[in-house]
Amino acid sequence: MADRPFYIPVILGTVRQGAKSAHLARVLVEETAKRPGVESELIDIGALNLRMDDEGAGAGDPAFTEKMSRMDALVIVSPEYNHGYPGMLKHALDTCLKEYIHKPVGLAGVSAGAFGGTRGIQDLLPVLRELGMVTIFWDVNLSHSYQAFDDDGRPRDFASLLPRIDKFLAELLWMARVLRHGRDHVPQG
Repeated sequence: MADRPFYIPVILGTVRQGAKSAHLARVLVEETAKRPGVESELIDIGALNLRMDDEGAGAGDPAFTEKMSRMDALVIVSPEYNHGYPGMLKHALDTCLKEYIHKPVGLAGVSAGAFGGTRGIQDLLPVLRELGMVTIFWDVNLSHSYQAFDDDGRPRDFASLLPRIDKFLAELLWMARVLRHGRDHVPQG
């Protein structure tokens, strides 16, 4: 690994109280932090101090901006609401730009229905590309979210979820290594 740890935070992309995607976000933080040489934390967009009367950096939270600048890769957990992703997630992401350039992002979708957030993920992809991030090609999809977790917020079928998370994180960490090397050693232009 590198001489400095990889910082890979997990963004919980909803402000709704009781959202089932919060459970998956916590699992992803735990699994990400288990990787050697990796630091992770949960970033809850509902806890950010974002202005609603401005745009871009003017609406931003300085602590969030610092974390996006520092991160080597990003995981976004987004519920699917009415075939899309939450507007507050878009607002939070839009407060940064240069902080994302040439950094990988992996997406985890959650839905109450059978598609596991795939429609919301599909809609997020062009946004992330425009922000300068590099999307990996593995997603984590969690369907039937109201039945997927026990009363303690643990996945009921962790045995089938864990291999998908492992594959997802292996790709994200590989991409983080490659892109960090590129940002540090390969001149642009």
